[in-house]
This record gives sequence, structure tokens and C-alpha cells, in this order.
Amino acid sequence: MHKNYLVLGLLVLSFLGIADSWYLASKALFGGQLVCNIKGLDGCNQVAQSVYSHLFGIPLGLYGVVFYSLLFIFTALITTVSIKYAHDILAGLGIIGLIASLFFVGIQVFLIKAVCIYCLASGMISLGACVITVVLWKRYGTKISKKPSVVTIPGL
Repeated sequence: MHKNYLVLGLLVLSFLGIADSWYLASKALFGGQLVCNIKGLDGCNQVAQSVYSHLFGIPLGLYGVVFYSLLFIFTALITTVSIKYAHDILAGLGIIGLIASLFFVGIQVFLIKAVCIYCLASGMISLGACVITVVLWKRYGTKISKKPSVVTIPGL
């Protein structure tokens, strides 16, 4: 797949992640119930009001906004500016996002025993973003030399 399509896909996923996370964050910050009426996935408000919905007093949705914004910014950077480690950082973000999403979905399923459709959407967005960032990294990331480095100590 061509780099432009991967980058466009990642920009779209980042934007969707920002929108999804902002909806969750705004409800947590300004109050109100989440619209969540899909049978079997209607535990949004139960999840959003659980003790697990905040980290250090900050709603998890706000962390999502920051995460997806960083993903968007670094994706935009790789298209406009040549930064040596941008693809590496992007892949790292993608992997961290996927791990965090899996962790939070696990909390929903095993501890809260309710599932939020918005959180699942974020998890799917994170999965797609992780796949794209790793593909971009494998194709365009900083290559690590396979040769062992020789360290010389002056005077020895």
C-alpha cells in the first residue's frame, strides 16, 4: 500500500479518535449522560461513572484526546517535515495506544462487567492506528544497524 494512503488512513483514524475521546471527556468534565442504547453494549454510563474512569483525577477521555492529537500531529509531521525519529515515535504511540486500549477494555469486561461502545470504538481505532503505524515504521522508520558498535576508550 502506498505511503499516502497509509498516512491518510492514520489521519482519519486520529481524527475519529479525537472526536470519540472528546465526547467522553466532555461528558465527564461538563456533566451529562452518554447516549448509549445498543443492546449488549449499553454500559457506557456505568463505565463512565466507575472508579476506573479517571486517572489521577483526570477523565480517561481527556487522555484519549491528548493521545489521538499526538498521533495526528506526528502523522502530519511525517508528511511535511523530515524528522529522523518521527516514524519511530509514531509506531511507539500506536503500540502504546493499543496496549492501553486492551487494558481498559479488560477493566470493563472483567472488573466493571459493563461495556462502553465508545470505548470499544476507541479500541478499534487504536488497533487500526497501531497496524498502520507499525507498517509505516517497517517501511520508513529509522533502520538500526546490525553491525556491533565498537567502543574505543581513549588511552587504552
